[in-house]
Amino acid sequence: MDVATIKKNQLNPHQWTVIGFAITILIGAFLLDLPIATVGDGSIRFLDALFTATSAVCVTGLTVIDTGTNFTIFGQIIIMVLIQIGGLGFMTYGVIIAVILGRKVGLKHRVFIQESTKSNTIQGLVRLVKTIVIISFSFELIGAYLLWLRWIHEMGVGKAAYYAIFHSVSAFNNAGFSLFSDNLAGFVGDPIVNIIISLLFICGGLGFIVMVDIYKKRRWRRFSLHTKIVLLTTILLSAGGFLLILSLEMLNSSVFGDLSIGEKLWSAYFQSVTTRTAGFNTVQLSGLLTASQFLIIFLMFIGASSGSTGGGIKTSTFMILIVAMYSTIRGREQVHIFKRRISYDTILRSLAIIIISLGLVLIVAFMLTLTEKGDEFIEILFEATSAFGTVGLTLDVTPTLSGAGKIIIIATMFAGRLGPLTLAYALARNKRSSKIGYPEEKVLVG
Repeated sequence: MDVATIKKNQLNPHQWTVIGFAITILIGAFLLDLPIATVGDGSIRFLDALFTATSAVCVTGLTVIDTGTNFTIFGQIIIMVLIQIGGLGFMTYGVIIAVILGRKVGLKHRVFIQESTKSNTIQGLVRLVKTIVIISFSFELIGAYLLWLRWIHEMGVGKAAYYAIFHSVSAFNNAGFSLFSDNLAGFVGDPIVNIIISLLFICGGLGFIVMVDIYKKRRWRRFSLHTKIVLLTTILLSAGGFLLILSLEMLNSSVFGDLSIGEKLWSAYFQSVTTRTAGFNTVQLSGLLTASQFLIIFLMFIGASSGSTGGGIKTSTFMILIVAMYSTIRGREQVHIFKRRISYDTILRSLAIIIISLGLVLIVAFMLTLTEKGDEFIEILFEATSAFGTVGLTLDVTPTLSGAGKIIIIATMFAGRLGPLTLAYALARNKRSSKIGYPEEKVLVG
């Protein structure tokens, strides 16, 4: 076998990413299926263990069984470790282990890291990974300490520390897992918990490249175009979601009726930002107006930012398509924002991501209408979008999923975490450039 054939048969970074996440999920499922991981006699069904492991590694937060009451401390720690691995990516930890052991990180592994971190270059990737780990653990430790101070008088020193660490890791990695049976509904008007948890998952959802850029440059004028787009889109979506949810739900007695003005404001704020793939909730989402639920579906579909712990089509993808659409309407030949031109390759990539993602969500929703016949379509579409966007919010559909429905959601969470293009590249053959050129011809559109 010659060298060319060997290179042709080698797995590309996208395929290694798919395999790595799949192996991590399977290991987590087997561990969660152990009797020691669950409360009571015997273990849970393997499908439920696989669902929970997938949700943890894909930092989604959808659960078919309650995390706080059905899993032992051992099981909860396994879930927390899976969240940490899934949030930062297994390649990140591979690099850290290699550095600790004193091994060099070769070019092949740097390419894998570049795919995992969404970096534009392979230079300085090891240093970038170290920075990512430091940033992540710093945020999680600070968040855990602040939550511990908040809960210490209610729970005691040990339990408060454990709950604080679990929720800080879950929040920063945009996982949405909670040890409280009602998620965070008990803290609907608590400013401390609302601020700490939301800041953790907002920062985690910005992306590590953005956080490093902010830390190093610290001035808007010096930020990269990607950072500016992410920050602008995040602010617009968060503010717009807050105002719309507050306006829609202000007179909704089934959810906001018994809340004070302050609790209504905090609730509208939290629900608007948690849709950015965080998965926590402070009110019963099934009681919201259909208009609010549809708005949340739209926000979940957009999701967080590239290279972050969140899912969705990503904020930069959404903004690039909006800017491209605006430029087309204005008759401009070039697409530009913040005095920088966007390449047509980037625009076509963004368009492909959105079309594939939308198609995937609709196909999943269609399949769920066949398996979950007792649920309304808005509930099914909400569930499909939440799974794809790795959000973890539900209209009480997840606990009642059928076996087939669980398998569909497992596959959707997996696809959503990896991203549609990563899966497409992983399934495709090696890229081959064509030497044939064809004449151009106009086609009527619109």
